[in-house]
Order: sequence, then C-alpha cells, then structure tokens
Amino acid sequence: MSWLNYHHLLYFYTVAREGGVARAAETLHLTQPTVSAQVRALERALGERLFEKRGRRLALTDAGRVAYRYAEEIFALGREFQDVLRGRPSGRPPRLVVGVAESVPKLVAYRLLEVVRRVPDPPQLVCHEGTPERLLAELAAHEIELLISDAPPPASAPGRVYSHVLGETGTTVFGVPALAERHRRRFPQSLEGAPFLLPGAHVPLRRALDQWFATHGVQPRVEAEFADSALLKTFGQAGGGLFAGPTAIEAEIRRQYGVRVIGRLDEVRETFYAVSAQRRITHPALAGLADAAREKLFA
Repeated sequence: MSWLNYHHLLYFYTVAREGGVARAAETLHLTQPTVSAQVRALERALGERLFEKRGRRLALTDAGRVAYRYAEEIFALGREFQDVLRGRPSGRPPRLVVGVAESVPKLVAYRLLEVVRRVPDPPQLVCHEGTPERLLAELAAHEIELLISDAPPPASAPGRVYSHVLGETGTTVFGVPALAERHRRRFPQSLEGAPFLLPGAHVPLRRALDQWFATHGVQPRVEAEFADSALLKTFGQAGGGLFAGPTAIEAEIRRQYGVRVIGRLDEVRETFYAVSAQRRITHPALAGLADAAREKLFA
C-alpha cells in the first residue's frame, strides 16, 4: 500500500495558498529549493503534475485543484481533531457539496438551495459550478452530494445516478425598457428580427426556443450565445438584446436586472432536476428540497 506523505502535501498546500514558492518558503521557514523539491516529490508519488507555469506565476492544474480541495479538508479536519482532544468545541459545521450546472439560472439555484439554510444546524454549503458532464463525473466520484441541472442525466453518465424532477415552468421574454417598448406590441410577431441573446446549442432551453421560433415562423437576430446563464442576463441588463428566463422567477429577474416583461411563451417549458447517486435523496439538509421546490418555486 502506498502512503501519502503529509509533509509533502503541506508544502504543496502552502505554495498553492500563498501563490508561489518564494512566499511559501517564507511561511514555512524553509529554503525555496527545499519547498520545490518536496512539491516535486508529491507530484511523483501521485503521478500527476499539480502546477503549471503561466507567465511568471504558478497555476494549479486540474489535478492540482482536486489536490488542493482535499488538502484543505484534510488540514481542517486535523485542526478539528486537535481541538476535540483538547476539549474545545470545533464550531465547524459539516460540509455539503452541491453541483450546479452552468446553464441553470442562478436565481433558480438560490431559491432551491435556500432550503438548506433553513434546516436546524445548517451545514456549510459548498457549490461547484460547471458543465453537466464534469459535475456528473464528480457525482460518480462522490465529490459532490447532489447535482442541480436543467436536463436529466444521459444514458452515458458515469456510474449509476438517479434524477428527481423538482418542477417545471414556462418561459418569459425580458428586455431593458427601451427594447421592451419597441417589441412588446404585437408580441410574439414583434420578435421577428429582434436582437436576442440565446443559451448555447447544448442547453435544453435553446432547443425549445429554436423549435418555438420555427413553429411560429419567427426568426430573431441572434446577437450572442452563452453557456453561463448569469452572463447572458448581464448582457441583457446592459441592453445587448432580449433574453428568455423562467416564468417561476420572473419577479426576481425584473428586480435584479432592471428589465421588463415583453411576453410569455407558455409552451416553452423548462424542467429542473436534482441528480443523486442514490435512488432517494437521503442527506438530511436536502430531504425537503423536492417538496419545497414543488410547493413554493414551481407551484
């Protein structure tokens, strides 16, 4: 059995946290060659490069980011262990790591996850955002407890995963006041040639919008496409074009982004899912997630 050298892990963790070998060496009261040698020894033991050069600075690789996340948890547990043995309460709540697909509107994710903050003794919530493919891999590796997505997992998903429908909503078209004034009349025919900001082609909402446009013989002018829903809305807030969002959070979108409702596409439905590695969502802090979603957000 190969053992992890925790001294090497500490040197790596300090370099990553301090942003370079020189500052890490000062913190550890060691020479720079010693710190560098210990990090290289850890890389050889793991069989992975943990840092890469970007200009004059070091940056974490994908493996380095994973190693840093585990190192942070390991050393935090070590400090907690010492506190417990010395009779001091750690005061450290348990962690709950949740993945959120980048195409899920941030307001939807917030409304879904606020249920976690309302349970007695809430855990420390850690959110990972990324592509569904990457987050499904993290779920299969038990690095996250749950994935919130706008699509069910594909048959090719790694490991065995289960999807739970949280709810569905229609779609609202938004725009800044000047665009709303121009395109609200004669909606939805007014969308013909209108500047529009759309999700990327891989996003379920994009496919539903494209189908709706084709069915109704309407062709807006696509100004830009976005994988990230928050960036799309930020461009919409700046007047870059009309954009679509869930009707379930219509009021929040209007308030946060200073936009107005142009019209609603009730036939364009978005469905949101919780994806877990278990058939049932068993984590106490997440037990009421589906019920809260159906009763409040998607009622």
